[in-house]
Amino acid sequence: MPFKVHNKQKSLKRRFLLILGAIAFICFVALGLMVMFWDQILPDYGYKKILFGCLIIIYAVVRFARLLRKEEGEEDEK
Repeated sequence: MPFKVHNKQKSLKRRFLLILGAIAFICFVALGLMVMFWDQILPDYGYKKILFGCLIIIYAVVRFARLLRKEEGEEDEK
């Protein structure tokens, strides 16, 4: 069977940190989209606005991916 089945429930701390990381991910993506498409934020920056918004979204994805990879690695060690 190629998939590992984990019957062990995550601790309260891990669940809280995962939920907090998911909320931070959603907030960073929303912030990036606001910077890119809301004209009242950085009104005269043109393409630099789009680049900055993309950078924020990429940061959110990398941060969330690291959180998930760390969670998986901790489960494998036990």
